[in-house]
Amino acid sequence: MKVAVVGGGSTYTPELIDGFARLRGQLGAAGTVDELVLIDPATDRLDVIGPFGRRIFARYGHPGTLTWTADLDAGVSGADVVLIQLRVGGQRARISDETFPGKVDSVGQETVGAGGLAKALRTVPVVLDVARRARARAADGAWIIAFTNPVGIVTRALLDDGHRAVGLCNVAIGLQRRFAALLDVPPDSVLLDHVGLNHLTWERAAVVDGVDRLPELLAEHGKQLAEQVQIPQGILELTGTVPSYYLRYFYCHDEVVAEQRRTPTRGARVADIERELLAMYADPTLDTKPALLSERGGAFYSEAAVGLLASLRGDDGGVHAANVRNDGTFATLPDDAVIEVSCAVGANGALPLPTSPLAPDIAGLVAHHSGYEELAFDAARRGGRDRVFHALLAHPLIGQADLADRLTDQLLAANAAYLGWA
Repeated sequence: MKVAVVGGGSTYTPELIDGFARLRGQLGAAGTVDELVLIDPATDRLDVIGPFGRRIFARYGHPGTLTWTADLDAGVSGADVVLIQLRVGGQRARISDETFPGKVDSVGQETVGAGGLAKALRTVPVVLDVARRARARAADGAWIIAFTNPVGIVTRALLDDGHRAVGLCNVAIGLQRRFAALLDVPPDSVLLDHVGLNHLTWERAAVVDGVDRLPELLAEHGKQLAEQVQIPQGILELTGTVPSYYLRYFYCHDEVVAEQRRTPTRGARVADIERELLAMYADPTLDTKPALLSERGGAFYSEAAVGLLASLRGDDGGVHAANVRNDGTFATLPDDAVIEVSCAVGANGALPLPTSPLAPDIAGLVAHHSGYEELAFDAARRGGRDRVFHALLAHPLIGQADLADRLTDQLLAANAAYLGWA
């Protein structure tokens, strides 16, 4: 099996390489990763991460080859799986996404609010170009795994363009691991009722041996869980759920904006971490991922990717949180909307597990945000100031004409270099 990683110059990539080597026994019927190719225009990064990846493979005795290239067409040629994890504009663009909304007292975040829309506008055209070139050159029936944010909008773009694609996020697997540790059970024994949209999700159940243990977790560990997701414990108790930490931007918006005025952006910290990591990766004696990598983000990224790939290629029916078409799962959303839910995954893709309707407060927020995503996708696909304004006006965290208008000007000014129509 050949796996191509588009955006292989990311400092995340050694986490993925480590997973393919460390967890290769979990691929089962999916087969062996005979070739892993890293693709990125940033050859200076590839020349560091590629050799480090080979050392990781060698340490685990992995028999596959690891190569790297700046040539996208060559890299995806014959690939059975194309994993897309690119970041258009790098950390500089991320810092912009986290900064410009604050000028008008709106939350600055790379996947939420106006910053999230900016990222979608930059990213969707590039991802579609990559996917179309992969479709022409990859193996028949190749899968695209989209780990590129904003994953929900990116997955919608890929599916609407006719690709065999599944969106992947690491939020659910992180909470699954946390629940398992608190319950002292194996992680794979915890079945989540994970519902919502990408970065707008709630855990409504944590089933172990047929019993929902989430009420017990909330009663005995509610304070710890609330601290982990940075959301008031009363919200967890009121909803009977554990929300994604991204819900903090919705439930505690003004508090977050105030914090952002006082502290450096996450992007600035990540840029520093990346410089340190690249220096570490260049050490020819290093053959294990350094502890600092855990501060980069993306916890359990490799476990999520390997697990999803094993089910897609091995047809094992494993349960994974994935971004897929709604197709009637939630009656409050259009069928062609993309949702993030627990799915049974096999050779034909990811199918949402049967689930109950959303509670009114969750259903309302999900429907509102899904409407914004529809408009954001349209703006990313066709461009135009009016479409950008319309999407921002529809966003649950914006929704005011004057604010949306000012954010539109800020967004377009900050991203003119990436938007040919701006």
